[in-house]
Order: sequence, then structure tokens, then C-alpha cells
Amino acid sequence: MLISYNWLKSYIPDIPSEEKLADLITFHLCELESFEKVPNGDTVFDLKILPDRAHDLLSHYGVATEIAGLLGIKVNESFPKDSSVSLIKTNLKISIETKACRRYMGRIVKGVKVGPSPEWMVKFLESVGQRSINNIVDATNFVMLDLGQPIHAFDLRKVSHPLALMGTPPQAGGEEIQIVVKNAKEGDKLELVGSEKLKVILKETDMMITDGVENLAIAGVKGGLLSGIADDTTDILIEVANFDPVSVRKTARRLSVFTDASKRYENDLSMTLCDKAMEEISALVKEMCPNASFEEIVDIYPNKQEARKVSFTSSYIVKMLGVDIKDEEIKKILNNYHYEFTHSRDGWEVIIPEMRLDLTMPCDFVEEIGRAYGYDKVKGELPKIDFERKDDETWTRIVLAKDKLIKDGYREVLTYAFTDKGEVEILASASDKNFLRTNLSDGLKESIKLNTLNLPLFDMKEVKVFEVGTIFTKNGSASAESFGEIKEEIHVAYGDKKNVIEMPLDKFFAENISPEVHVLGSTVLQGTSGETSLSRTFKMWSFYPFISRDIAVWIPKGTDKDNLKKIFIEEGTGLLVKEPYLFDSFEKGDKTSYAYRLVFQSYEKTLTDEEINPIMTKIYEKIIFFGW
Repeated sequence: MLISYNWLKSYIPDIPSEEKLADLITFHLCELESFEKVPNGDTVFDLKILPDRAHDLLSHYGVATEIAGLLGIKVNESFPKDSSVSLIKTNLKISIETKACRRYMGRIVKGVKVGPSPEWMVKFLESVGQRSINNIVDATNFVMLDLGQPIHAFDLRKVSHPLALMGTPPQAGGEEIQIVVKNAKEGDKLELVGSEKLKVILKETDMMITDGVENLAIAGVKGGLLSGIADDTTDILIEVANFDPVSVRKTARRLSVFTDASKRYENDLSMTLCDKAMEEISALVKEMCPNASFEEIVDIYPNKQEARKVSFTSSYIVKMLGVDIKDEEIKKILNNYHYEFTHSRDGWEVIIPEMRLDLTMPCDFVEEIGRAYGYDKVKGELPKIDFERKDDETWTRIVLAKDKLIKDGYREVLTYAFTDKGEVEILASASDKNFLRTNLSDGLKESIKLNTLNLPLFDMKEVKVFEVGTIFTKNGSASAESFGEIKEEIHVAYGDKKNVIEMPLDKFFAENISPEVHVLGSTVLQGTSGETSLSRTFKMWSFYPFISRDIAVWIPKGTDKDNLKKIFIEEGTGLLVKEPYLFDSFEKGDKTSYAYRLVFQSYEKTLTDEEINPIMTKIYEKIIFFGW
């Protein structure tokens, strides 16, 4: 959000210098992206306003109110807010046919003269990057940037007589002028106002401003070209409305039409802001078009914004902030922001200003008071916590069970909890994983089958695996934990190619864990033998398949077989991913036969025989060289 220093100064004549104001914003309000001088002599601040404060801080008045609150001074209502104009009875009728429109104010002004804007307005708009268009359009943009309330102005000729653009002359005065806020018809089209010709296709979820027949604007997003202000416009209809933020956001995102108005509406606005905005736009139009005549305001406001109160205690603020703030300091902060409140003993009851939609509960005042007090005054201090460490019993049993199985030569695996059959069905998943598992054994058997194929990589003659995990049934055992109709129970399953055993964790613990086994610290397990479980360094495996080669060599009896192993390693290159595995040996006469398995694998690609054969040839040549 770009904020003009001179604009703020019109609200706060005694505002600090640009540098001091930058520090005040940074330490007490929000993140400051930058601030810099602009050619017209102004200084512009780029504030990073977060969504929780976008309802009031996307405006100069909102920022000025915050600055004044931090400084403990009053805001000067500088711009003309006087709408004391001779009112004429109106024929304007407004109808709201969607709940997404929470309030709609309309006023007809006749006899305006479209032309250049006053110099002061042009300078303010240019400071924050707005191009001056004409006095009427500039006035609507000015009020939006000043108060945060978007405003739209329609050419009254095109509202009351939508066929006028096709040559049909207006009828005599006195006819009813109608505005209807409703959802669009599926497939309707609307050309939007702006320098780029943009036609959009509407859906039933899009909220529209219509004259009962034609769509005039997309509510809260952008006006239509048909009803825009022209150089020869003399009569206008001023719209000041409040729309549901979700509805505006969805439409803007779907159409990819992002405007200053939609940004403010989608972050929610106080419905009471409409009154202030209508008063200001009326005063500005009166100032620029003194001969204009103003009709009565039509205000459709079905559900008025309710007054809100928040109660909290001083002790709560002190506890949450971690700093001892006296009641006098809290009172000073609330007074500086002009809050209405009552205070008795330790309690505070604050009437929330209509503009502050973010203040809804006590924790919001922790932030409000802490921000104004200064977070730099809150000293960092680690809390002193005295507690006795206690391991979870279930977790301890799981760890001890795993330790037992690892010592017995088993390796841990983790299998899917989702399967193609079971008692508990889930809402949506892959076609073969629509149920929660009722046992661990099925997954463990699949794991054993798969890992048996990869035995050459493991330097193992057999696969022994285990899993500790949860099963899900509708009729669990007495130890199962119930969640509605679903029973969850922790099981232990272990086995090899021949047999798989599964049982509840409690049963396994009772039958297999010695009472002497206990937990030392929180991670190291130790039994009566004094042996401990040590962690191992994990190395990522390759995703590419391996190739194995078996080679048997006769060497003279008494020759160290490690010499043969050394040849395999030296000539095997980096593709030899495992240490040569001796899987057979026997003696005959004065020689011994050693059979090794060599495993080759790449981390970059799938190997072929053409790549492994040259390596094996070099190994053969080296063996022959030694005369074996």
C-alpha cells in the first residue's frame, strides 16, 4: 500500500519527519518495504499491510489513525466532509436480491460538469501512482485511497435508459430509476471499463449491479464500459456499497480481474464505512461542481453491523507478553487510540471501534497493547521448567520389541497400511488401497518375497524381517483402542521365507522381553549382557537394477584369499557396489577353490552386459597374470 506523507500530514499536522515516521511504522505498525521522494516533492511509504489489518489500513485515514494513536494525538478531519446540500426528492429505487450484498447506498447528482480535477487532488493521486482521469472519476479514487471504501459512479443516462447508446432518446423526467443487485445469468457477457478492451463471460455465482435489465458492473470488482463516465456526462449515480468478501474474491480470481476495489472488498470492510464515504464523495463533488443538485440518499441496509465488546484482564496481558505492564500504561494506550472502555480492579471491557474488524477476542488486545507498548521492551528469557522425564509406556515397549528382534537378526520393514481388502473402508484412494489393513502378515510376506530377489545386494543367505505397526478392525481384542466403530491395535510380526509370526505388542512383550531389560536415558537400550544397540550410517541405495557375476578361482593352498579379493576390488571399478561376497569354498589336492559373487550397480543408469564384460575380462587377465 502506497501512502503519501503529505496526505498523512493533512490529517496529522505535527507528524514526525519522514525518517522518524519510518521507524515508528517499522517498530509499531507493520513492515515497511521502502520510502522515497517523488518528483512532486512528496515522500511515499510502501507499507506491507497483512490481511488481518487490510480492512482499515489500506487507506490514508486508517494509517493516520494508527500513527495518531501511537503518538497519543488526535486526527485532524482535514478534508471537506460537509454534505449540507439542498436535497431533492429522489425517484431512485434500489433492490437487493442476493445475500452477498450487505449494504447498498445510492445517490443521484444532477448538473455535474466533467473536467480536470483540482491541483491538490491531482498531486495526491500522482504521489501514490494514480493517473488523473477527470474530476468525477478522480473523486471516487480519492475517497477509496483516503478512507479505504471503494466507490463507483455511473452515467445516469446509461442507467435509466440503457437503450440510449443505440439511439433511443431519453423520456421525460419523473420516471423511476432502478438499481438491482443480483447474480448474473450463466453466459452473460460484459465489456469492462478501462484502457484495455476486456470482455468477460459471467457465471451465476458472479454478483452484478444492474438496472433491472442490463448488467452495469461486476459488484466489488469493476464497472462496465456501457455505464462509465464520459466527457459529456451531466447526471451521475454514486454507488457506495459493502459486498461479501468471499464472493468478490472468487469472482475476481476466476476472471483474473484484480482491482484496487476488489483488493479492499476481499479483505472485508466495515459496513459503517459507507456513511463516511458517501459524505466525503458528496462534499468533493459539491466542491468541484457547485451548481450540481443532490437528491436524497437511498440506503438499503438489511442487517446492521452489531456493536462488539471484548473483555480481558491485566494479568492475562502480562502473562501472554511476558512483561509487567502496569494498568496506567494499558489505560494510556487505550486512551491514545480513543477506545471507549471501563476498568474495574484487574478487568477491562473495551467497546470495539466499528472500523476494527480484527479485534474479536482477548488475545487480539495482547497484540494491540504489545505493539503500542513496544516489543523491543519485551526481554527474551528462557522459562524455567521443572519436570520429571517419563517415557511413554507404549513407546518404550515398541522400542524394546524392535531391539529384541534386531538382536535376533531381523531387519525392520515398513509396509502399507492401505490394502485391497479389509474391514474398514476409506472414502477415496487408489483402486488397490481402499481398505485399512487387518494384519501385518500379508505385507510382511510380500516384503520377504521382494527382498529375496535382492539378496545379492544384502550379503545375506536369507531374509529375516519384522514390522511393528497398527492394524484396523471392527472387532478388536480387549487391548485394542476404540475410535467409534474402528478398533486400532499395535501388532508385532516377524519371520522369514518359511514362516511369519504375528501377535499383539503386549503379548510379544510378555513372552519375549526379559524383566531385566530397561531403558537408559531416552535412546540407548541395555540388557543384562551389557550389549547396546548402536546406530548405523545410512547410505542411499540406487534406483537402478544391479547385475551380479559369480566367479570361482583355484589358488594354491596357503595363499591368502584376500589377495584374490583385492583383485576384484581394484579391477571392479566404482560400479562394484558391494564387497565381494564369498559364498562357497572347498579344497582339492594342493589347491583351494573360492567362489565369490560380484554385484555391479550404477547410481546414474541401468547397466548392460556390454559394460560389465570388459571389467570381468580385466579380472580374468589379472588372475592369469598371477598364474592362478
